[in-house]
Amino acid sequence: MTRASDIAYDKIRGFLLGGPAQPGEQVTEEQLAQIAGVSRTPVREAMRRLENEMLLVRSPSKRIFVADWSREDIDEMFTLRQMLEGHAANRAAHRLTADEIDRLETINQELHAAVERDQPDVTRFLDANRMFHEIITHAAHSPRLGQVLAMLVEQPVVLRTARHYSVEDLKQSARDHDELIAAFRARDAGWAEAVMGSHLRRAFHTFADAAEEGAGPRAEAAE
Repeated sequence: MTRASDIAYDKIRGFLLGGPAQPGEQVTEEQLAQIAGVSRTPVREAMRRLENEMLLVRSPSKRIFVADWSREDIDEMFTLRQMLEGHAANRAAHRLTADEIDRLETINQELHAAVERDQPDVTRFLDANRMFHEIITHAAHSPRLGQVLAMLVEQPVVLRTARHYSVEDLKQSARDHDELIAAFRARDAGWAEAVMGSHLRRAFHTFADAAEEGAGPRAEAAE
């Protein structure tokens, strides 16, 4: 890959995940080249990568659309996260140091503080949530696991999920973290994996229900 295609990939990926792009919206090479600030040749290379990641989809007539994930797609994404993060929690249970567990406790206190306000601070919640899960993934001591999770756990996806959480959902997330910490202190890998699994399954239903509520008619990408 060329430097220009890497730049195009990063900028277009940011546009698709965190920018104004709407699911099912048609995009063109010219439009993406303007967003990336490069010529169309590296944009084509970047688009192929993004199609492989299922962030762009090509219709039978060769038009390009922003991916519009179905409930089945979202289910698969969260199922993979459940498997991988559950495995990370299992490995971390025997590898986290006492100091790291104390750090998880401190971060989760910050998360509790964010959701106990009269108006929950979602940004503060997200920052604490990201740090909490990063410590667990790091403690699993599996670089391959970390790389795969980085592709599945996109902050814009987490953000869209959190924005649709009720106050009780946010509080339940913090309680899930409390139980994870208890499992880690007990060095109980099975318990940690089970809690992580239910934690992510709850997040799936929140995200999928919100996606269905906001879904409009699908474009030609559904051909």
